Amino acid sequence: MKRTMITLAIASALGLGGIAGLQAGDKEGRGHGGRGMHGGMHGGKWGNPLEHLTQGLDLTADQEAKVQPILDQTKPQMRAIHEEAMQKMRAVMENTTAQIRPLLTPEQQQKFDAMKKAHEDMMQAHRAMKEARQQ
Repeated sequence: MKRTMITLAIASALGLGGIAGLQAGDKEGRGHGGRGMHGGMHGGKWGNPLEHLTQGLDLTADQEAKVQPILDQTKPQMRAIHEEAMQKMRAVMENTTAQIRPLLTPEQQQKFDAMKKAHEDMMQAHRAMKEARQQ
């Protein structure tokens, strides 16, 4: 029983992290409004990668003009890689859930389902808030 609860807790934590990651990547390619959890050249803690490079390296205006197209060119590639990774993550999490749920008692299954629904509701509210901010 204790092992089942630990497994459930781990699976829930992985699911929360994986689903939260699905929210990355707004129209400007910044993800999480420029404050994502992953960092990197096109999102996360840097927000605007050109600004980060300009401040960190003291780029000249000419350098900025040359660097910006390079960064712009990578955005669709990074977005595609991210989406592919998220699709794989969703498949793994669905498989994990499908394996764990049958191991639970009916009462635990209800709680598990409620936890999953609460998380989905939270993510839907997050998406709605993000869309409202973009308008």
